Amino acid sequence: MPSAAMAEQFWDVVVVGSGAAGLMACLELPSHLRVLLLSKDSDPGSTPRSASRWAQGGIAAVTRPNDSFASHIADTLSAGAGLCDRAAVELLVHEAPACVERLLQLGMAFDRDGDGLSTTLEAAHSHRRVLHAQDRTGGALVDALEREVLRQPLLEQRKGVVALQLWMEHGRCVGLQVLEGNRIHWLGARAVVLATGGGGHLFAHTTNPNLASGDGVVMAWQAGAVVRDLEFVQFHPTALMLPGAPHFLISEAVRGEGAHLVDGAGNSPVDGLPGGDLAPRDAVSRALARRMRALGVDHLWLDLRPVGVSRLEQQFPTILGRCRELGLDPTRAPIPVAPAAHYWMGGIWTDLHAATSLPGLYAVGEVACTGVHGANRLASNSLMECLVFARQLRTIHLPPAPDQPRPTQHDTSGEQDLPEMAGLGLPQLGALEAQISALRDLCWQVAGVERSAHALAPALLNVRCQRQQLEAGPAWQQLQALTPGHSLQLAAADLPALKRLQELHQRLVLAGLLVEAALFRSESRGGHHRTDAPAAQPFWQRHTDQRQHQPPSTSPLL
Repeated sequence: MPSAAMAEQFWDVVVVGSGAAGLMACLELPSHLRVLLLSKDSDPGSTPRSASRWAQGGIAAVTRPNDSFASHIADTLSAGAGLCDRAAVELLVHEAPACVERLLQLGMAFDRDGDGLSTTLEAAHSHRRVLHAQDRTGGALVDALEREVLRQPLLEQRKGVVALQLWMEHGRCVGLQVLEGNRIHWLGARAVVLATGGGGHLFAHTTNPNLASGDGVVMAWQAGAVVRDLEFVQFHPTALMLPGAPHFLISEAVRGEGAHLVDGAGNSPVDGLPGGDLAPRDAVSRALARRMRALGVDHLWLDLRPVGVSRLEQQFPTILGRCRELGLDPTRAPIPVAPAAHYWMGGIWTDLHAATSLPGLYAVGEVACTGVHGANRLASNSLMECLVFARQLRTIHLPPAPDQPRPTQHDTSGEQDLPEMAGLGLPQLGALEAQISALRDLCWQVAGVERSAHALAPALLNVRCQRQQLEAGPAWQQLQALTPGHSLQLAAADLPALKRLQELHQRLVLAGLLVEAALFRSESRGGHHRTDAPAAQPFWQRHTDQRQHQPPSTSPLL
């Protein structure tokens, strides 16, 4: 473990991320452990902007007598297009009902159907097994978990803290470096749990909040962890497409209740797909992209009127309210939709106990690649994955606590403060934001719904060149020289540009990993579609692994 002089604050476990995965991890860790929960959200009184809270559709679990574990497993394996790890899928499915009971004990307000739980049908499910809380299931889940987390006596939560990099000693994760207020310093821990979410905001068109920049994946990869299957991104087919408005997700559940997709002439763009409007998301997104390209338009239409006004008002009030705020009335006319990046199947490789390839480092939620989702996530399995794999932390194995007690509040006696750096030579904030925006456009163009080597290869060189230029800059060089045992007070005027510089670097690293993986896999499977290699190949039925300073490699399914 780190020496006492090197960490001003020490915890048993530091959890990074306050969405469903991070909150559930805090609740499932052994109660005698002292836990610190960190969140990037800057306003202590604000509503967290995690992707979990934005989730509308629901949580998948077998709760009805006409359903079965075998059916849920089969549906998950089928959606995963041959890349799911069966043991992980079986764990998810068998543990899901117990997680539902746990949520009910915590006061989760699931919709009811008489005395039982109400369920709906979503794409590629063979039974109605998706539990929901109207169309704000993620928000209701986070509310329930937050209430319980606040009751934990040995837990401290801090908001507005940005994790910068992991602290590694002798191959083990022993803490992390953070930006807290206007000060960069180090936190020591017996273990770190990353629950930072995905990286969907790397794309210009996404349903994800802007905090979903893939920072956890990048930190783990930079520390030496294995990241897996990053080429597999799920593009949700029905994001609201209005000029100047966010790409608000229109839940798949509306199609499960009868809504259907049409083009401007009223023809279905998915009538040739098995399952039609409820075919797997990757197939629906490609069908929409191709019809849009053929017609020369940037959106198609989703007709919600077949669902009926009363059912729309009862089950989808958030969608109706948001549409009406934007001047749309789904009860009277179809609404404009188009595909957008929604969920990242790949992430930091973890085993069935949420442990990564680095001792002391764990990952839960969208940041992790557990093997459950394979090449394409089955709808509503992701929130349940957060819960099931967070529960695995109940049996976490930690190294012995350090002999010398550490302060845990804002005591700075353990670190040496370096003089405040005036004038880091940071780029202009506007230039950094423009570079981030251009990178998002590039990722959408070359690594969106459809990809090809002739676009991916030059993009990879472009992204790597931008990263090298950033890392050669004086500001980045000074920041990387800050070693454990030292903290740094920053000028307040430097903070906005510093945060954007850190974000740009993380996005460039993640974009490089994404494009490299997409170029490496010369086939099409699930959420990864290569127009120059449009068929799945049996010899590619393997995971893609990436490690720092090594070319991509493959690993067999488990």
